[in-house]
Amino acid sequence: MSAFLAALVPVVLIVALGRFLGWRRVIPDEGWRGIERLAYVVLFPALIIRALAHAPFEEAPWKLAIILMVSQCLLGGVGLLARKWPDIESPAIGSIIQSNVRWNTFVALSIGSALFGEEGLALVSIAAAAMIPAANILSVTALTAHADHTNLPRRNPVAELVRNPLIIACAVGGLLAALDVEIPELLDLSIDLLGQGTIALGLLAAGAGMNITALGRAGLKTLTWSLVRLLGLPAFTITGALLLGLTGTPFAIAIICASVPTATSSYILARQLGGDAPLAANLIAMQTVLSILTMPVIWFACMQAGLF
Repeated sequence: MSAFLAALVPVVLIVALGRFLGWRRVIPDEGWRGIERLAYVVLFPALIIRALAHAPFEEAPWKLAIILMVSQCLLGGVGLLARKWPDIESPAIGSIIQSNVRWNTFVALSIGSALFGEEGLALVSIAAAAMIPAANILSVTALTAHADHTNLPRRNPVAELVRNPLIIACAVGGLLAALDVEIPELLDLSIDLLGQGTIALGLLAAGAGMNITALGRAGLKTLTWSLVRLLGLPAFTITGALLLGLTGTPFAIAIICASVPTATSSYILARQLGGDAPLAANLIAMQTVLSILTMPVIWFACMQAGLF
């Protein structure tokens, strides 16, 4: 438990620093979006390629990817129950479903690598290659299906999946590992230097993109669906892990990936695709704060139950 807290506290501090920098407008909002894009398109793929090429595990953890994607789909389906909420409008349902299926990859990367080193980094990278495309497809489908208006930008989830830099990086890294190809030393060092900037920049951008004032607008709906997300995804993941026999470090990484809060990019996509953008902002802020409590509790409960 103390090891988990030691891994979590630096994440909280860096996210808080990002929020402070965003509040002080040290970097304009457009600059933070550029940083987040750079991390997603260049730095994160570099980290994935090197992590998978040097992956210390002997067999592909396909169970990890399947369990997390199935859990995403199940919790996305739970979001449809929001229709029963009194006086709820259709765009809010899309934002709730999106919140249920998205996750903050950079928080998971930081905690996973701090606790389990290179193996943790590689396993979170595999989880990201599975969960991010699934989250994109589910989010776009939910938001457009529940939007109030139809004059929205058309998006082809399949084409986006093929072009996804994380999928490409996972394929390259996996191929290098499968063929036992050693990356030339100078190229390996260059990729390593790029990857080292991923987690810090991602966490800073996540903090800068969080709207703290949204907590003042958050009501019972935001609190309820934040808890559904923070507790529901780990619950589905634990159930799937027990059914498929996932154990050890992959099990622990699955719990980490499932228990982190939703992604800060949820607000932008909700605004672009006709979702309830203010509700998306509320959910991001609420989950980011609540996860500081729920993540250690879930980790401690799993340890006490002897699950890893």
